[in-house]
Amino acid sequence: MIFNIPEPDLQVGFSQALADMRVAMLQEALAATVRKLDIPEIDRELAQIVSAHSLASLAGYGLRGEMLFPVPTVLTANPRLLGYYRLLYGYSQKEFYKSGVGGQFKAFEVSGAVSARNAPALFPFCRAMAQAGELLLAGISAGRVNAGVLDDLTLLTLGPQLRGGANVKIGIVGIAAVFGAIKEIVGGSIQSADHRQIQLKNAAGRIVLIEFAADPDIIIREEMRAGSFRQLVAIEVKGGRDFSNIHNRIGEAEKSHQKARVAGYIECWTVVNVNKIDIAMAKQESPTTNRFYRMSDLVAASGTDYIDFRDRIVSLTGILV
Repeated sequence: MIFNIPEPDLQVGFSQALADMRVAMLQEALAATVRKLDIPEIDRELAQIVSAHSLASLAGYGLRGEMLFPVPTVLTANPRLLGYYRLLYGYSQKEFYKSGVGGQFKAFEVSGAVSARNAPALFPFCRAMAQAGELLLAGISAGRVNAGVLDDLTLLTLGPQLRGGANVKIGIVGIAAVFGAIKEIVGGSIQSADHRQIQLKNAAGRIVLIEFAADPDIIIREEMRAGSFRQLVAIEVKGGRDFSNIHNRIGEAEKSHQKARVAGYIECWTVVNVNKIDIAMAKQESPTTNRFYRMSDLVAASGTDYIDFRDRIVSLTGILV
């Protein structure tokens, strides 16, 4: 019997990312930051922000207040520690860094920057965070409360964040691979190119743009006159290799192509990174897709599907080869 066990690429990447995050914004970073600060000042701020009952309860478990509650002194010294408290409280970046929640403090975690504009709001922000922290403490105090449990809670939130980041990375790599295949096909007609856009001049003397886009992933447009374009091709790239999730990815492509049709695109193509895909099934799940292509064929630049892809790119852009 043969068992095809996938390589644990994601976990290897996660282990490296986790090691970096531990010294940047998790408990190790918190301890290193606090060691350099004035402890009485931290205690003074904790007393102003957190109820005496919660601080006493936390002390009963042998933990200092800043292990659970943010204070201005700590966040000013190491703004990225806001990420520790966000993860500890169980908030995703998307829900936490929006207007009215923690949006104005996003730079703390992302770039470690403190602006003068945010300084006056930091104390009331920490107080609002502490109210959520007190609810968390009350909720978990029926069981074991220690540094290990708090660390576990941050990791439970961090896991989906790392996986989401990995999926985004996979998607970007896939789009770049298809973009590169197109660039190779049109190479002889390129006037200028960078990592996001290729500009061609076709046989009719018109400018054709091949561009990275948000939704769909790659678009091809022909300039009819200054500022006026004819939408030629919209390409959705699904770079994930997990066959079990292919139905969801094709459904996502269909939604994107429906928008592309409304925007006037003549052709809508979907590129997948799963070789065993049932094309008949895929056409049923994304009827708006004109053509399905396998990424492996485009990267290898061989096979009948690649030839079809190449011929259609040449025909629609109107270039000479």
